[in-house]
Amino acid sequence: MDEKKKRPLILISNDDGYQSKGIRCLADMVRHLGDVLVCAPDAGRSGFSCAFSASIPLMLKKRHEEEGLEVWSCNGTPTDCVKMALSQLVDRKPDLVLGGINHGDNSSVNAHYSGTMGVVLEGCMKYIPSIAYSLCDHSEDADFEPMRPYVQKLTERILREGLPVGSCLNVNFPLAPSFRGVRACRMAQGTWFNEVRRREHPRGGYYYWMVGNYRSDEPEADDTDRWALEHGYVAITPTQIDLTSYALLEQMRGWQF
Repeated sequence: MDEKKKRPLILISNDDGYQSKGIRCLADMVRHLGDVLVCAPDAGRSGFSCAFSASIPLMLKKRHEEEGLEVWSCNGTPTDCVKMALSQLVDRKPDLVLGGINHGDNSSVNAHYSGTMGVVLEGCMKYIPSIAYSLCDHSEDADFEPMRPYVQKLTERILREGLPVGSCLNVNFPLAPSFRGVRACRMAQGTWFNEVRRREHPRGGYYYWMVGNYRSDEPEADDTDRWALEHGYVAITPTQIDLTSYALLEQMRGWQF
């Protein structure tokens, strides 16, 4: 095995597009840890969750290549990007899948809608340790530098130690020049409301925008990701593929049909 093959292979994707500052910063933060392959959407695909393309042909385009780094775009979803990279772009199984850095947080129920989480869930379902990174800043020119030491240390640790099969990490950073620390926490309960706005079309009829406001349903619970972010902590939420409600399952064992 040559020296290059000994280096870890890190696959990175996102839902903001291959040109976004977040994914470029993430690739730069972890390049010293291994060879980096970026395969990301050719434009923004926020809110696509784990969706994949079944009715359109997919295309790949190489955007950049240098020692230890390749950047590709795909016209599909974030999940498509991972599937395409694993099928078409690698000759060995990646050691790690990273999603992000997302422009905007993916805490609480947002994780269910997130294309960034779609990336790591796909990696997780392929038995690859996977981590999603997000920052509570939607601006195109967000400052990701305060995240650097945390991203590097956590990525290095997971490369070294791995994760349990069926589990991945959802990591959210508050918008701050520095952080109070790191908290391992659960997903907060919350919901979105006022999600649809109707507008009158100038040619008749109506059109609709999906918007909405988020409401935390347990704002004082100090063991949640939302609480951690609102109090200046980095929130790390272990997330699993298995959606089984085991408490309800136990109750159902006694049901009579």
